[in-house]
Amino acid sequence: MLLEYWNAAPVASIIFLFTIATSIYAFNNPQLFGKFMLHPYSIAKGGKLYTFITSGLIHADWMHLFFNMFTFFFFAFRLETIIGHWQFGVLYLVSLIVSDIPTAIKHRENYGYSSLGASGAVSAVLFSYILFDPLNLILVMFIPMPAILFAVLYLAYCMYMSKNGRDHINHDAHFFGALTGLILTVILVPGAVAHFINQLSSIWQ
Repeated sequence: MLLEYWNAAPVASIIFLFTIATSIYAFNNPQLFGKFMLHPYSIAKGGKLYTFITSGLIHADWMHLFFNMFTFFFFAFRLETIIGHWQFGVLYLVSLIVSDIPTAIKHRENYGYSSLGASGAVSAVLFSYILFDPLNLILVMFIPMPAILFAVLYLAYCMYMSKNGRDHINHDAHFFGALTGLILTVILVPGAVAHFINQLSSIWQ
C-alpha cells in the first residue's frame, strides 16, 4: 500500500515523511526549534529568510503535527494525482512561503513573536482540492458539510480570528495559504475554474 502511495504521489510522499521526521526530531531538540521557527523581527532585519521554508518543517507538539498531517494525508495525495507532480511541488513550496509573508510584515516589530507549522501550505492543498471536488462532504466537528460551504466558513473564521483571536494560532497563515492555493491552482491547471463551475452547476441538473 505504501508503494502505491509513493508511485501515485511521490512528491506528497516525500513532504509527508520528511515533515513528520523533522518535527519529531525537533521535539527533542530545542536548538532546532529556535533555528527553524519563523521570526518576523529577524527577517525584517535582513536575517533568517530561510525560515519561510524551515518553519513549515516543524510543529509545536504532537497534536499540532497530527492535525496538519491528517489533513495533508487525506487531500495531498489525491491532489497530486489530479494536478501533476511538479505542479503539486510548486503549489506546496510557494504556498509555504507566501502564506507567511503577511505574518512577517504584521509582526516585524515584535521581537517576541514567532511562528511554526505547515498550516499555511496544508490550507493551500485543501483549498486547491476543493476546486476539483467542491461538493465532497468534509467532516467538521463530526458534522458533514459540502467542501464549498466549509471553504467559505473557514475563510470567514480565519479573518475573524486574525482580528479578534487570542489563541496564539497563526490564522493569517491559514487564510493566505488558502487563497494562495486557489490562485496557484488556477494558474497551474488550465480548466480548473471551468471544472469547478461545472461541478457546482451539477446541483441543478
